[in-house]
Amino acid sequence: MIQDLGEKKLYNEFEEIEAGEQDNVFCFDGDKILVSKSPDGTLIVPKAVDFAGHKMQYLFRINEERYFLIVEKVEPLTEYEWESTRNLRKFEWKELAFAAATAYHLYQWYRDNQYCGRCGEKLEHDHTERMLRCNACGNMIFPKIAPAVIVGVINGNKILLTKYNGRVYKKYALIAGFTEIGETAEETVAREVMEEVGLKVKNIRYYKSQPWGTDCNLLLGFFCDLDGDDTITMDEKELSTAEWFERDEMPVDDDGFSLTREMMSIFKRGVM
Repeated sequence: MIQDLGEKKLYNEFEEIEAGEQDNVFCFDGDKILVSKSPDGTLIVPKAVDFAGHKMQYLFRINEERYFLIVEKVEPLTEYEWESTRNLRKFEWKELAFAAATAYHLYQWYRDNQYCGRCGEKLEHDHTERMLRCNACGNMIFPKIAPAVIVGVINGNKILLTKYNGRVYKKYALIAGFTEIGETAEETVAREVMEEVGLKVKNIRYYKSQPWGTDCNLLLGFFCDLDGDDTITMDEKELSTAEWFERDEMPVDDDGFSLTREMMSIFKRGVM
């Protein structure tokens, strides 16, 4: 998956350090990321030397590679252009895609939390941890992480695949949804399956998790078994398609990035 870095490791501890010329920098504008492109179309992250004089916030490092965020709006140099954050798979290395997604997570947090939601005063960056502090009322704001479930519903040798309604992503996926207040992840699984396709499930079992920075999510993967009738009653506001697929008929390939694709792939291969 996107966070699987092999022998490399993400070090996300907060530090107050200055960017060196060859440190990597991310710059975002809404859902766009500033990149250059190699001749084959792969994306390359800028270096700090290209944006000298701009304010930069240290984010994290992967082994010894350090990553910073340009916290102000910039005009791109001629060798750079804006690319959709939905195209992070085009980065030169997978670790850069993961770094970009995680940086975008933090960018959204910094962008959306400039004033205190309690008293309206300007928020200040804390100097000891990754936190925004209101010096007027003492409010403390930490990065937003929204837990959500990905659900593989199994019916014997079949699995339930769906397509979202009205979204950019058009491929088959699994049932998914956010955990609500006062709810366990397992309760989210049962509720989301019932809401989206009208099915009861049992034997809910955890598989894996995945940080998904572009949407500020922590994804929790579960498999479960159908409990009773397999007739689908689809929520057409959420889904455009929902159908059962035999293992050998599943239209899936493991892209090496997403938890959803991995879960679909291991079922197709008979691992689950």
